[in-house]
Amino acid sequence: MKLPAAILAGALAGLSLAQGADVKAPVPPPPPAKAPAEALKALQVPDDLRLDQVLAEPIVAQPIFANFDERGRMWVAQYLQYPFPAGLKILSEDKFLRAVYDKVPLPPPHHVPGRDKITVHEDTDGDGVFDRHKTFLEGLNIATSFAQGRGGVWVLNPPYLLFYPDKNHDDVPDGDPEVHLEGFGLEDTHSCANNLQWGPDGWLYACQGSTVSGHVKHYGVNEPPVHSIGQLIWRYHPETRKYEIYAEGGGNAFGLEIDNKGRVYSGHNGGDTRGFHYVQGGYYQKGFGKHGSLSNPYTFGYFQAMKHPTVPRFTHAFVRYEDTALPERYRGNLLAVHPLGSHVVASALLPDRSSYQTKDIDKPITSTDPWFRPVNITVGPDGAAYVSDMYEIQIAHLRHHEGMVDRSNGRIYRLRSKETALAASKPFDLERLTTAELVDHLSHPNRWHRSAALRVLGDRKDREAIPLLLRRLDASTGQDALEALWGVNLSGGFNDAVALHTLGHADPYVRLWTVRLLGDAKQVSATIAARLAAMAEKETNLEARVQLACSARRLPAAEGLPIVRTLLTRDEDTGDIFQPLLLWWAIESWCDSDRDKVAALFDVPSLWRHSLVRDHLLHRVMRRYAQAGTRKDLATCARLLKQAPDAAAAKALVRGFEEAYQGRSLGGLPEDLTEALARFGGDSVPLGLRQNKPEAVTKALAVVANDSADSSERLQYVTIFGQVNQPRSVPVLLEVLQSTRDDNLRLATLTALQQYNEPKIGTTAIALYPRFSDDARSAAQTLLASRKAWAILLLEAVDRGAIDRASVPADVVRQLTAHRDDRIAQLVSKHWGNLQGATTADMKAQIDKLEGVVRTGNGSPYAGKVLFKNTCAKCHKLFDQGGQVGPDLTTYQRTDVANMLVNVVNPSAEIREGFETLAVATNDGRLLTGTLVEKDNQILVLRGADGQNVTIRQDQIDEMAPQKKSLMPEGLLKDLTEQQVRDLFAYLRSTQPLAD
Repeated sequence: MKLPAAILAGALAGLSLAQGADVKAPVPPPPPAKAPAEALKALQVPDDLRLDQVLAEPIVAQPIFANFDERGRMWVAQYLQYPFPAGLKILSEDKFLRAVYDKVPLPPPHHVPGRDKITVHEDTDGDGVFDRHKTFLEGLNIATSFAQGRGGVWVLNPPYLLFYPDKNHDDVPDGDPEVHLEGFGLEDTHSCANNLQWGPDGWLYACQGSTVSGHVKHYGVNEPPVHSIGQLIWRYHPETRKYEIYAEGGGNAFGLEIDNKGRVYSGHNGGDTRGFHYVQGGYYQKGFGKHGSLSNPYTFGYFQAMKHPTVPRFTHAFVRYEDTALPERYRGNLLAVHPLGSHVVASALLPDRSSYQTKDIDKPITSTDPWFRPVNITVGPDGAAYVSDMYEIQIAHLRHHEGMVDRSNGRIYRLRSKETALAASKPFDLERLTTAELVDHLSHPNRWHRSAALRVLGDRKDREAIPLLLRRLDASTGQDALEALWGVNLSGGFNDAVALHTLGHADPYVRLWTVRLLGDAKQVSATIAARLAAMAEKETNLEARVQLACSARRLPAAEGLPIVRTLLTRDEDTGDIFQPLLLWWAIESWCDSDRDKVAALFDVPSLWRHSLVRDHLLHRVMRRYAQAGTRKDLATCARLLKQAPDAAAAKALVRGFEEAYQGRSLGGLPEDLTEALARFGGDSVPLGLRQNKPEAVTKALAVVANDSADSSERLQYVTIFGQVNQPRSVPVLLEVLQSTRDDNLRLATLTALQQYNEPKIGTTAIALYPRFSDDARSAAQTLLASRKAWAILLLEAVDRGAIDRASVPADVVRQLTAHRDDRIAQLVSKHWGNLQGATTADMKAQIDKLEGVVRTGNGSPYAGKVLFKNTCAKCHKLFDQGGQVGPDLTTYQRTDVANMLVNVVNPSAEIREGFETLAVATNDGRLLTGTLVEKDNQILVLRGADGQNVTIRQDQIDEMAPQKKSLMPEGLLKDLTEQQVRDLFAYLRSTQPLAD
C-alpha cells in the first residue's frame, strides 16, 4: 500500500486542520500505514470489551455509511468518488471550498458514472465472519447513504433521492431507478445530504450539512422547490411523496440518530457539546454568517446544542446505545466516532427538562495509529457497535481538495462485550416471518430487531396485523405499547377511533406519538381537536406537552390555536428548553393567515397573567407585527395595545415594538397606533411629530439641524418630515442637504423634500448635484423628476453640460416625458432621441454571448461580490444584504444562468409579480414611479429605483397607472469585462453567504 499524504473522514464530519503557531522545527514524516491486521493491534479497548475487524480493503474502501438488512447482512456505501463529482467542472469556489459547477448532473442511468458503490456482506454460517460479498450498485456519483425497504433500495445520491426496485430481493436492481426528489446541494461533498434511514413513523429521515443548500422538489415536476441554506434534518414519505424540513439549523450535520422513543439527534463539530436534540419544527443555532439566516425572519430565538462540560471539538455521527450486548454503563448513552481524535467516545445522556445534557464516560476505542479515522457507527442485529474507519493519515478537508486522497483504504470493526462469544448463530430472515411472528418480534430486546420488524410491517401493509397490534397496544405499557402503536400506523390502521383511545393511554410516549401522527396529517376532526385541547390542560408529561405545541403548529388555526391557548396557561413550562419558543412559533405561523384569531387570543384578560405569555409571548407577537410593518400589521399592533389589561403588559408590548423599530422610522404609522403608543410611550418626539405637536416639531428640527446629534435619530425625524407635510422643516432640510457628510441622511432628505412644492428645493438640488455620491444623485434625479418645474431644471442642466446625460437612466427619462410639457419633450428628444430599448434580436444575441462567457471560464465569487454591491445591491437583496426595489435573489433559482441572463439583459421581459412599476400623479403636481410596497384606504407606499420609500396619502392621488417597463435598467453588463461577468455570476450562483 502506497503512502499518501491523505485525508477524509473528519472532512466528512466537517472538520479541518487546526491553525497552529508557526512551525520552528522540521515536521517529522507521518508514520506509514499499517496493514489491516497490524492496525487492529494498535487499537485499544477497555478490559471488558473486545474489538473484531470484520471487513477491510480490498473488500471495502472509504466506507462512509453502513447498515444491516432484514437478513442481518451488512450493506456498505463506499464513498470512492469524493471529493469531486464525476463529469462536472468547477467554475468557482469560495474559501470554504463551496463550489459552483458548470451544470447539474443527470440522474442514473443517464449520468456520468462515478466510483461510488454499495456492497453487501453476509455471514453465511453465523460465526461472526462476513464470508460472502457482492456489489448491489456501482457507478454511483457522490452516493452518501441508502435505506432498504418498500420493495427496493433508496439511495441518497445528491442532487437526487433514487429508488432502485428489487421486488424479488435478489440483490439485483429490477431496472433503472425511480427518481423521487431532486435539488439536494452538491457544492460541498463533505457536507451534502446524508445518513438516510427510516423513522418509526414510516418517513425516511436524513441530514443536510452546513455548507450546502437545497432546492428540493419532485423530480421533473414544475413546482416551487423547498429552498434551504445550510444544516437541517429533512424527511420524505414514500407513499404520500411529501418532502419537508423536520428541523432547521444545528451543526454540520453528517450523522443522524433516532432513539427508541423516536427522538431525533445529530452531532456537532464544535466544542462543549456532543450535538443537537431536534424537536419537530424546531429552529436551531447555526453559523449564521457562514451559512445564512434561518428561513423564518420571525423566529426571535433558536435552540442551542445539548449542554456538555468543556470538551474539545467533536464530530457528527453517534448512536444512542439501547441494547444489551455491551456493558451496562453504555446503555441509554451515546457512542460516538471522533475521527480527528482517532477514537470513539461514550457520553452519558442526562435529563435536562424536555431535552438532555451530556457528560463523557470513557473512550471505548482509542488508538496509537493516527491513521485510524472512524466516521460512522451503527448497531447491528447482535447488539454490537460497528465502526467504519476511512483509514487516512489526515482529516483535512482542504487537503482532499488538493487531490491527496488514498481510495484504497477502509476497515470496519465490531465492538462487543468481552463476555459475548462468537458462537455460531442461526441465520435469519425477517421477511420470512408470518405477520403474527413479526408482531411478536416487536418485543425483541434488541432495538435493531424491533426497528427492522417495523420496517417489514410497513413494507407488507398487511391489515391482518392491525387487530394483533391493537390487542398488544391495549395490553402493554412502556416500549411494547409504543412499538405496537407504530406498527398500527405502518400497517394502515391508525385512525380517529384509535387516536381517541391512545390519547388516554397510560404510557406518555404513546400519547405523545398519537399527537405527532395526528399532526402529520395537518388537519384533524372537530372531535380530535377538542380532545387535543383538553389534553393540553391535563397532560402530565412535559415531552408530550412539547409535542402538542409542535403538532398544533401544523394544524389550521381553528384547530391548533385552542391547543396553544391552553398550553400557554401551563406556567410550569416557562423555564423549559423548548416549550416557550415552540408556542411562539405556533402562533407566528398563523399571524398572517389568521390575524383576527391570533388577536382574539388576547381578548381574555386572564391569559395575560400567565408567565409564558408575559415573559415569552407578548414582546414577540408585538415585534412580529411591527417588524412586518404593513398597514394591517400595524393595525394589529394598535389592537394589542388597546387590549393590554395593565401597564406592565403594555410595557412588554412596547418593548417588542421598540425591538422591531430599532433604526427604522416611525413615519407612516396609522393614527390609532400612534395614539396607542403615545399613551404608553411617554414623551416620545417621533410620536408627537406624527401628531403635529408644536413642541415635538421644534425638538425634532433642533436634532435634525445638529450635526453632532445621533445619526439614527436625525434619520428618523427627516423621514417623518417627508410624510407629515410640515413646512417649517424645509429650510432645515435644505441646510442638511448642503452640510451633511452622512450619505444615508442625504438620501432620506432628498426623498423627504419631494413632499414640499418649494422652488428653492429644485435649484438647491441642481446646485449641489456635482457634490453628491452616485446614490445621492439617483435620489436627486427621482426628486427632480417628480415635479414639472424641477424636471425642466434637470434637463436644462443636462443641456448646458452641468449634468452628464449618460448619468440619467432611461427610467428617469421616461418619467420626465410623462409631464407632457413641450420644453421637456424638446430637451428629451434632443439628448436621448428615441427611448425605445434594444430589439429582441439584439438582446438574444447579448444573452447568447454572455452565456458563453460565463460557461467557458472560472470566476471569483469574492470579486463578484464587490461587483454585485456596486451594480445590483441597490435594488436586490442576496443573503440579507442589499436593497428591496427588486426581488430578493436569495431563494431565486440562480443556478439557471440562461434565465438569469434574460432577466438581467431584458428586465422588462418578465416582471415578477409584486414588482410591477406604477406611475402615480398627485393633485399637488408630483409624478412618481416605483414598485408598490403597500396600500390601504389611507396611504400608498412606492419604492423608487433609488431604493427610497415614498408615502402618499390616498386623497392626494389624482391618477395611477401600471407601466410596461421594469425599473431595472437595461445594459447593466455592457461596461463589464468578460472576467468581471464571470466573477459577478460566480457570486450570483453562490448558495451561501461568503465569509470575507
